[in-house]
Amino acid sequence: MPELPEVETTRQGILPYTQDQIIKHIVVRTPRLRWVISKTLSEIKNERIIKVSRRAKYLIFHLELGYIIVHLGMSGSLRLVSEDDTVDKHDHVDMVLSNGKILRYNDPRKFGAWLWTESLEDFSLFEKLGPEPLSSLFTGEYLFKVSRNRKTKVKSWLMNNEIVVGVGNIYANEVLFDCRIHPNLAVNELTQEQCHLLAESIKRILQQAIQQGGTTLQDFMQPDGRPGYFKQALNVYGRKNEPCIRCGHPIETVVIGQRSSFYCPICQAIKNKGFD
Repeated sequence: MPELPEVETTRQGILPYTQDQIIKHIVVRTPRLRWVISKTLSEIKNERIIKVSRRAKYLIFHLELGYIIVHLGMSGSLRLVSEDDTVDKHDHVDMVLSNGKILRYNDPRKFGAWLWTESLEDFSLFEKLGPEPLSSLFTGEYLFKVSRNRKTKVKSWLMNNEIVVGVGNIYANEVLFDCRIHPNLAVNELTQEQCHLLAESIKRILQQAIQQGGTTLQDFMQPDGRPGYFKQALNVYGRKNEPCIRCGHPIETVVIGQRSSFYCPICQAIKNKGFD
């Protein structure tokens, strides 16, 4: 599934070709994705894209009349193609632009979404979202405050969009390894210093992933068709039974919240407070 760095990489990739461009029209080939695509999208004609922003894993196209909100789901991708490019089986939506480009949405599993709203302030999917991890609002102080009186396992807690948006399974594994914190540790046992480490690590690792183009696993590609490169730098995710880069002990896995968690039982011993 594309995570925050992949979505941000997509936003940066399409921005030069979409901002200030006119949407000539939108072609909807498959109206039912995760939710039924609003008829309003098919009726959009000659509308200027003011800017393209991101909230969590949602891409937001700002128009004069409202907002097109796109979620890539489990396997979705956006590519810039030409008008004469062949339409593939899973190419569900085309945004036809005035510069001769088409922003094409491909999604084999159809778990993504193309939504329309006239206002972001009362958009229901954004109401309970936590702070952006790369923003100034996301700090160690914030994490310490919201971790008190909770017994949730830290791995699941970091992946909760009401706590912080966009820290999916891959990056939660990497961050916890970076901070030497066991994924099963209860969040009310986190120290103030550990919370500061977590906030700093999340910001650094997500920024590194964005700079390297996101993480390519099975489905993610950048808008120009190139894969992301952060997979080369993964320290624990997907490395079960391989030696830990710090101590050499084999990486182990445990299922938390129905997701596989990769960790080093030595470097991330549950009694370990995260420091050498």
